[in-house]
Amino acid sequence: MTDYDVLRVFCAPNGGYGNELGVVRDGSVLPGRDDRQELAAKLGFSETVFVDDPERGVIDIYTPTLRLPFAGHPCVGTAWLLDVPELVTPAGEVGARLDGEFSWIEARAEWVPPRTLRQFATAAEVDALTVPPPGAWLYAWAWEDEAAGRVRARAFPGRDDGIEEDEATGAAALLLTDRLGRALNITQGRGSQILTAPQPNGWVEIGGRVLLER
Repeated sequence: MTDYDVLRVFCAPNGGYGNELGVVRDGSVLPGRDDRQELAAKLGFSETVFVDDPERGVIDIYTPTLRLPFAGHPCVGTAWLLDVPELVTPAGEVGARLDGEFSWIEARAEWVPPRTLRQFATAAEVDALTVPPPGAWLYAWAWEDEAAGRVRARAFPGRDDGIEEDEATGAAALLLTDRLGRALNITQGRGSQILTAPQPNGWVEIGGRVLLER
């Protein structure tokens, strides 16, 4: 079996929750896309990252069924693991920094595949949602405290690959931040925490806690 690390990204303040991520630090052991896709499907994480150059931060990202040019929680987690100032993805160069307990990346909304962002009136309505049938990628959100920028969110990928709900999704948080034009403190899934902040010239920072599970 190929060696890989397991991280939890966007953990809560107590270290709980977070979205699991698989990282193959030596991508050269599986250079082919088909082999990488097969391993990503076998591992079953919402995303698996293959590191092709750890010093330059060159990475390749897969869901169980497809390759992604960019994704939020894989970049936040891999930047923390490699401790590099940037990551190189097919979408573009992703700035990275560590600030205390938080790992941050800087990316652009146009790098994110289409998502449906649907606002609900209350956080309780978001909590009460059931998993929709496969279809459009849905990010359901509501204000918990609009003045403070606190958001309650859940994410439903709409894919038929066994992942009915994503625990924490940085790319969708990036899109919401870009749309609202303000910093957000998002509680997603069962209790994961995502921080965001718009930056000049269309960039958005996404930050969260990362823990190494194994």
